[in-house]
Amino acid sequence: MNAQALAADYSLEMTGKDVPALHEARPAIPPGTRVNVTFLGNEDLEMRVAAAKAVKDAGLVPIPHISARRLASQAQLEEFLDRLQHVGAADHVFAVGGDPATPEGPYDSALALIRSGVLQQYGVKEVSISGYPEGHPDIPTDVLWTHLEQKTAALTEAGLGTAILTQFSFDTDPVIAWIDDVRSRGIDATIRIGTPGPAGIKRLLAFATRFGVGANAMIVKKYGFSLTNLLGTAGPDRFVTDLADRLGADPQAGDVKLHMYAFGGLAATAAWARDFQAKASAK
Repeated sequence: MNAQALAADYSLEMTGKDVPALHEARPAIPPGTRVNVTFLGNEDLEMRVAAAKAVKDAGLVPIPHISARRLASQAQLEEFLDRLQHVGAADHVFAVGGDPATPEGPYDSALALIRSGVLQQYGVKEVSISGYPEGHPDIPTDVLWTHLEQKTAALTEAGLGTAILTQFSFDTDPVIAWIDDVRSRGIDATIRIGTPGPAGIKRLLAFATRFGVGANAMIVKKYGFSLTNLLGTAGPDRFVTDLADRLGADPQAGDVKLHMYAFGGLAATAAWARDFQAKASAK
């Protein structure tokens, strides 16, 4: 796989508050690009639905997040899905457990959402689920694998499409090893590898610490950070180029794409993807 092909069908992530930023970035985003819309504790129903509608109206594909442990009831889930369906944004969703240690309602995990049978009642056709190439700070690795296998099996049984969206990474080694592990377990879903868009180095390292992502000195250097200039900005050029090379040499990798976390803003991330593809195609 070449770098241009890997970056060609990327997806983006935005929050409910990012609608103005989406409008700003729109000229650089290819039509039909998948845009995930978060389900954060400081957002409400109106904000989430308005953001999903804005994505749809922009000619893009909304992927609203559903945070299982933030749902107080089945009725709240149904209201959200009904509103999404009304604005044409219910075909694809991202099911995630969410941050609260104690569930606020009947759903303690993404698996519980999938098994509820509610999603397909509101027109959901594909569900994205989480992947963690470098593990999760609060969940044992064997549990992560069990959950991934159970979720993909439940989605297949329900007749729903599956995509796996990963936490971001700075290092291709654990990513490639994890992809091979996924495939060896018979899971052939599309994998979207989380990739930080261009952002300030201090900001990127802060996010890495928060999410338990490896960012030791060796990896930081490999990614292209300057530890002597933490005020600088780093983009994922080296990571994406190396990942494309590694995937091209990995016959069992399957369908792998990028998911861009816009830590430095949607406009900067979309512009990076556009310019990176242009440079890659010129080589």
